[in-house]
Amino acid sequence: MFTRRSVALLVALTLSAFALPAAAQAPLLATFGGPEGFGPGIAPAGGVLAPNDDGSTTAISLTTAFPMGLRFFGGPYTTFFVNNNGNITFAGPLGTFTPNPFPVASRPMIAPYWADVDTRGSAPRTANNYVVWHMTPGQLVVTWHNVGYFSRQDDRKMDFQLILRNTLDCGSGDFDVEFRYNVCGWTTGSASGGSGGFGGTPAQAGFDAGDGVNFVEIMNSRTGTIHTTLCTMSNVAMPGVWQFAVRGGAVVCPGAGDPCSVPDAMGVCSLGVTACVGRAVRCVAVSPASAERCDNVDNDCDGVTDGPGLCSGAGEVCVGGRCIAPCFEGGCFDTETCTPEGVCVETACVGVPCAAGTRCVGGTCVGSCDGVTCPRNQDCFAGRCVDMCDVLTCGMDEVCSDGACHPQCPCQRCDDTEICGSDGVCTPVGCDIVICDPGFYCADGSCLDACAGVSCPTGQYCTVGECVDIPPTPDAGPPERLDASTEFDDAGPIIGDIDSGTGGSGEDAGRRGRTPGGCSCRVGGGASQAGLLFGLGIFALAIARRSRRA
Repeated sequence: MFTRRSVALLVALTLSAFALPAAAQAPLLATFGGPEGFGPGIAPAGGVLAPNDDGSTTAISLTTAFPMGLRFFGGPYTTFFVNNNGNITFAGPLGTFTPNPFPVASRPMIAPYWADVDTRGSAPRTANNYVVWHMTPGQLVVTWHNVGYFSRQDDRKMDFQLILRNTLDCGSGDFDVEFRYNVCGWTTGSASGGSGGFGGTPAQAGFDAGDGVNFVEIMNSRTGTIHTTLCTMSNVAMPGVWQFAVRGGAVVCPGAGDPCSVPDAMGVCSLGVTACVGRAVRCVAVSPASAERCDNVDNDCDGVTDGPGLCSGAGEVCVGGRCIAPCFEGGCFDTETCTPEGVCVETACVGVPCAAGTRCVGGTCVGSCDGVTCPRNQDCFAGRCVDMCDVLTCGMDEVCSDGACHPQCPCQRCDDTEICGSDGVCTPVGCDIVICDPGFYCADGSCLDACAGVSCPTGQYCTVGECVDIPPTPDAGPPERLDASTEFDDAGPIIGDIDSGTGGSGEDAGRRGRTPGGCSCRVGGGASQAGLLFGLGIFALAIARRSRRA
């Protein structure tokens, strides 16, 4: 099952960046003391690299900032190395001055600007040309302040920072990364083929897993425009600022997991999410082709939705994603017509073609979820209310609630009106001590009926907090007709004398249903619901919250 995390594990991404004014540059964080505010450089919370070319620190403990260490394509790592040439590494130092193209089978690396930095120039050390790091609980900041390039050149400057953060006490080893660029004045040292700070093999920015496979590279790396790209563009619409998340040891690229359409694919095979593949953002299919089912979905990806021979009942045909019995004289409503195919169709809809996933009402094609309000734990897809937590597989340190995967608390901060429950879900204050019966949910310390205000899709009714298919009634003579006055209990529709004067809104409205044409013998759908869950389950991860609407 695809999740946002498994997508990020694939390989790498050239980030989709927002073009911003060329003059824009990001200020560096400078509130940590020392001559320029980048840190006093006092161990164990900080330090300063002596003037050097291609040098590195010895192993530095991360426990001051991250007591449980960090997971980055391995680990957890409790030590790291600051390398003069614009990067930090785990599992060992790195003195390589010419950036090799990612992926590099060496050691895990986070590189805001991997290039031939040389801090031996003549600029005053109090304001220029040095590398310093500083740690506080939950944060590490490494600053390359106005550094020059090989050999001993400081006529042009690079001023940038690497920031690692985890201010949440989750102990999982997950963290966030930020690159900040204030001055971008050169790309290449002379030993890398450069002249005057340019040409040759320019700098590279991004992440490398050190396994020869996984990496994330910022666009224009190792080209002559990398310095202007970093200073004037962004992946978060903040010029000079680039932000990433590392979850489960892998870099989660901004935009990964967003819904998209797979080019030249049909049916469920066209449903995809954006993924990190090579140096490009691509749309990767999340649902493979499967046997066609009567569910108004092109399951086998052949461009044809549903078809003959999909229903198991005697004489049943697949219409609108449901298996229904053929019509007979007197078996249709007055407003319906028995078609040559032998099914009851709304007369206004005879001859009206509708695209897959839509249906005809009053002669007009409408979305299968139009007018539908699902219970709070379900979402509407292709005319069915389904609980996506029944089919989603969430990643490590994630929980599924309200139809989507979320970081579990305390790795996800709860709102001021919530507390972190033992199951990792943020729970409203007062509901942590309330246990509700099935079909009810807690709000403001009280249990509320999950079916109140619900309007289930055609052919479903609400019971025990879920919209479920209306079961067929026994075939005993002319079929009973279900209309807006039909009542339901947990077993399905109640056929017989009923009080037709009950209201049609509020809680009762959510417990009433109607078959596609009003005839109880023509209701099916158990197979269609199973097919829907398989075909659309993962796609709901990215868009589930958008579908819970009236």
